[in-house]
Amino acid sequence: MQIGIIGLGDMGKLYALSFAASGYKVCGADMPLRFADLKKELEPKGIEILVDGHEVSRKSDFIIYCVEAEKIDEVVSTFARSTKFGAIVSGQTSVKHPEIAAFEKYLPEDVQIVTCHSLHGPAFSPEGQTLVVVRHRATDEVYAKALQVYQSLKSIIIEMDDYKEHDRIVADTQAVTHMGFESMGSAWKNAGFFPWDNPAYAGGIDNVKILTTLRIFSYKSHIYAGLAILNPYAQKQVKYYAQAESELFKLMICENEAEFRAKIFAARDFVFHESRQLLLLDDKIMKEFSLSDAEHKQKPNSHLSLLSMVYAWYKMGVNPYDNLICQTPPFKLRLGIAEYLFKNEDMLEESIQTALYDKSIRGDDLEFHTAVHEWASIIGYGDINGYKAHFEAAKSFFANRLNDGRDLSAEMIKRLGK
Repeated sequence: MQIGIIGLGDMGKLYALSFAASGYKVCGADMPLRFADLKKELEPKGIEILVDGHEVSRKSDFIIYCVEAEKIDEVVSTFARSTKFGAIVSGQTSVKHPEIAAFEKYLPEDVQIVTCHSLHGPAFSPEGQTLVVVRHRATDEVYAKALQVYQSLKSIIIEMDDYKEHDRIVADTQAVTHMGFESMGSAWKNAGFFPWDNPAYAGGIDNVKILTTLRIFSYKSHIYAGLAILNPYAQKQVKYYAQAESELFKLMICENEAEFRAKIFAARDFVFHESRQLLLLDDKIMKEFSLSDAEHKQKPNSHLSLLSMVYAWYKMGVNPYDNLICQTPPFKLRLGIAEYLFKNEDMLEESIQTALYDKSIRGDDLEFHTAVHEWASIIGYGDINGYKAHFEAAKSFFANRLNDGRDLSAEMIKRLGK
């Protein structure tokens, strides 16, 4: 079987190399300006570089579009008419609504559609990572062939029949999760300090927050913009998160302890019900991964970002443990540290007391409150360019530590996953 990749960016190259290593014939194409460089880089590794997507589409039995979600319509419309008769077509976008719409609009009716989504970035090998496979339009025989191709990646495959279900889950595991960490990054940038230099962020949970935030900002903004803006379920869930945070923040500044406790405990009892199979992150490991050059005496932290997330899950009636089938490292870490906080009675009590009465952390919480609503507004307006600009502003603030953060977070993910 001939596999063709349209779009040889980071993920496209990762897929091309992985399929070639599994013994498949692989060809691919990208923008004309990259032709010579890609030919020099990839042809020695057994990947044929073609002039454009027309040549890839005419030649290939299994075609994967590895392009940005916001560009999928334009790219598919350009090359769809050249698709080989009876070919299997897939996409590697993180949000499937625009991808499936483009496939249905432009691809010939004889084409079979078995699409996918790798729940990891290009820095990770597909082996052992989660891969969602969505059977949209395929006979049993063709679907079996497509699965065989995907299985060569040695990923953990999650099969779905409905792309809408994929997008609903991913709205939580990716879009809202990313927005929570991005809000932390924007808050720290706006406050003008690095969190690893602040004693309020010296705990194990805070190390996870910091490294995951740096990890997200170390990647390209378009990855996250498409997830948040183009997923129809994401806007609703982001709005819930912003509303949940706002409810809690109002109670904090009014020092309304009774109502604040009632909301937090109701959320705890719903999300961390005794029937859940807990992740149980190791605090000792979390404490090892600090970017600080100094020994700080840890100060209490309200952990408003985590209180808000758990309360939002409760308000939406979402069981985040169900969504672990589409887990990403940031989502699993976020659920893990929220679980750690809420299942530790002493730490949760300290968090509640700090949120309500510790004025020394109130300024940080105000910055976070403001950042959440900035991000929620951008996503609510569907402003992709605004999203990218907001992302890049925070990214530039942390520029000198992004590589350190990505490397350390990768090691932390491995250690905590054991």
